[in-house]
Amino acid sequence: MRTAIRILACGLLPFASLALAQNMHSPTLPKATTTPAAQAGREMHLDVDVDAKDGTPVTGLAQSDFTVLDNNAAPDGLTFKAVGPGQGKLEVIIVMDAVNSTFQTVSYEQQQLEKYLKKPGLKLPNPTSLAYVTDKGAEIQKGFTQDAGQLELALEKISTGLRFITRNTGYWGNDERYSTSFKALDQMISYCSGLPGRKVLIWVSPGWPLMSGVRTELDGTQENEVFKQIVAESTYMRYARVTMDDVNPRGLNSSLLSDYYYQEFTKGVSKLSDVYLGDLGLQVLAVQSGGKVVEADNDISRSVAQLMDTTSSWYEFNFPMPTAEKPNVFHSTVVKVDKPDTKTYTRVGYYDQPSK
Repeated sequence: MRTAIRILACGLLPFASLALAQNMHSPTLPKATTTPAAQAGREMHLDVDVDAKDGTPVTGLAQSDFTVLDNNAAPDGLTFKAVGPGQGKLEVIIVMDAVNSTFQTVSYEQQQLEKYLKKPGLKLPNPTSLAYVTDKGAEIQKGFTQDAGQLELALEKISTGLRFITRNTGYWGNDERYSTSFKALDQMISYCSGLPGRKVLIWVSPGWPLMSGVRTELDGTQENEVFKQIVAESTYMRYARVTMDDVNPRGLNSSLLSDYYYQEFTKGVSKLSDVYLGDLGLQVLAVQSGGKVVEADNDISRSVAQLMDTTSSWYEFNFPMPTAEKPNVFHSTVVKVDKPDTKTYTRVGYYDQPSK
C-alpha cells in the first residue's frame, strides 16, 4: 500500500532535488555530550499521553491499566509514574512557521493565536514561550510564562522576518526551504536539550516540502545519509525529551493526498531499503515523537487550545534498553490502555546502540 500511494503521489506532485539527500546533518547538542548512545543513556523513557474520546486527558490510571511492548515483548525492569496536573515539569513552545506558510497564512495564524490568548480568564496550563521559523532559522523567545496576556504582548512585538521563496530558488525553492526548516528544528532540539523535564513543541505549519508526497530515487550512499539523519533526529529528540505536535493551517482547503500522505512513513525505519525522504517530514517526526497532527480546518485557535489542555497530565515509563550487537537497531514501542474510548500517544520507537 505504501508503494502504491507513493507512485500515485509521484504523478501528481513535483520531485525534490537529490541535493536534499546529499546535505544531511545532525542536531547540535551541548558540548558535554558525545555519541547518541551516551547522550540518551541506557534507559528508555516514554512519556505517554492518554486522551478520552473528546480529546481531554485521562487521569487516575494505574500501571495495571497499561500494556507496554518493546519489539512486541514486555520489557524487563519496567517502572511507572502517573503525573497529575501541576505535578510534572513541562514547558511548551508554540512555533510559527514563516518559511513553509504564505504571508497571508502566517498573518492568519497570528490572529488565531491572539484569539486564543485573549480568552477571558485564561491561564496557560504550562509555562509557554513562542518561536518563529524564518530564513535565519529558529528565533526563540527566551523565557516562559503562564500569563496569557504576557504571551500575547510578546506575540505582538515579534518581527517575523517572512521569507519568500520563488521557483528560481532551488527546485521551486524546495531545497532551501527544507534546509532552512531542518536548521530551525535542530536549533529547537538543541535549545530544548538544555531545559529540564519534558518539552512540547506545537508547530503551526503545513510541513516542509518533503511532506508533499515527494518520492526521490536514492542511490546506496544517499540512502545511508538519509538513514543516519533519521537515526540522529529520533535519538536527539528522545534525548532532549521533546514531543512535537503539528497544527496544519491548511484545513479542508488543501489536498487530501498531501495532508494524509505522511501516514505512510510513521512506523519507523529499520533498514536502508525502507529509507525515503518522506521519513523526515514534519508530521512524521511529530507522530514518531508521540505527538499529534491536527488538521485545523481554519480554526487554529481551537486546535492550539486543545493541544495545550492535553499537556496537563501524562504517564511515564522507564525500562533498561537491551544491548544491541550492531549500531542503529530499531525497536518499536507500543503502549496500550485497557480502557474503552481512549487513545494513547507515545514515542513509536528508538534506535539502540552497542554498549561500547
